[in-house]
Amino acid sequence: MRSGTSVGANYRSSGRAKSKAHFISKLGDVEEELDETMFWMELLAESGTVPTEGIMEPMKEAAELLSIVVASIRRAKGNR
Repeated sequence: MRSGTSVGANYRSSGRAKSKAHFISKLGDVEEELDETMFWMELLAESGTVPTEGIMEPMKEAAELLSIVVASIRRAKGNR
C-alpha cells in the first residue's frame, strides 16, 4: 500500500519541481516506487495471497506506467 500510494505522491510532487534536476529526481523516485510496487504484487500472487488472475491487470498497468516514467526520465535528461 505504501509503495503504491508513494507513486502518486511523488508524481504529483514532480509537477512542482523547482528545477529540471529536481524533476528528474522525483521521477526517479516514481520509478523506484513503481518497481517496488510490482515486486509486492508479484509476491502477493506467488504466495497465493491474491489470485494471479486478480493481479494481472494491475501488474500490466504498473509495467506500462514504469515504461512511461523511464521514457520521461530519458527525455528530460536529454533536454538538459
